[in-house]
Amino acid sequence: MLYLIGLGLGDAKDITVKGLEVVRRCSRVYLEAYTSVLTVGKEALEEFYGRELILADREDVEQEADSILKDADSSDVAFLVVGDPFGATTHSDLVLRATQLGIPYRVVHNASILNAVGCCGLQLYRFGETASIVFWTDSWRPESFFDKVKKNRQNGMHTLCLLDIKVKEQSLENLIKGRKIYEPPRYMTVNQAARQLLEIVENQRARGEEPAVTEDTLCVGLARVGAEDQRIAAGTLRQMCTVDLGGPLHSLIVTGGSLHPLETEMLSLFAVPEASPASRGTGDEPRT
Repeated sequence: MLYLIGLGLGDAKDITVKGLEVVRRCSRVYLEAYTSVLTVGKEALEEFYGRELILADREDVEQEADSILKDADSSDVAFLVVGDPFGATTHSDLVLRATQLGIPYRVVHNASILNAVGCCGLQLYRFGETASIVFWTDSWRPESFFDKVKKNRQNGMHTLCLLDIKVKEQSLENLIKGRKIYEPPRYMTVNQAARQLLEIVENQRARGEEPAVTEDTLCVGLARVGAEDQRIAAGTLRQMCTVDLGGPLHSLIVTGGSLHPLETEMLSLFAVPEASPASRGTGDEPRT
């Protein structure tokens, strides 16, 4: 059996009881290590689970899936995913490959940023299509994701923006020369995403277009959702350029315009003070 097991969003203890029972009885346990990260490392997971974990990067999962599925028809193999197993499309491909090989599979679900984002107070049923914001380079500055933000705002819906993660990436030079040398990990911050959004707004104005988002559009920045030190900050897109939310992982929400009164009241808990770029709360602290 192939088991796809969600790990949740915080630390080693966020795995479900069912998921932990499966991990402890499997013959091999893989840890997917490229679509997201927990606040603790592989060693902490191994200590809590009582099992050795095999790191699986993008190349392993997308190009060497057969090695992960080896003997899964006669023994139990676990594939661990931060968040929920189907939060990334690449994991559907692993299920399809297993099915083609006649290997049965089961899924143990867990919390994902797609539902945990409700911690900021915005109502989940008022979210539209999710967008991904990637790191820009000098020669590649895509704006296509902005179409989703525009469409969502036209429909009065919020947009959850998932921010880029660069793990085990090669430079263009090393890629061309076939050298297995990897760049240090990089995680996009709310500040970087907001600055890219503002540049798109400026580009659209320069082309004579009316942007769906402005510097004063209400946004919400989130960091380390599900962890004890999670941070939430609500303010304008301009304020998101300077708010300090600390370490990864970050997400950004562009609101859909009009808010439900409960949403407005909830966001007030996390409002960025006008005179300071620092956020007011962590998302867990009571108001004083």
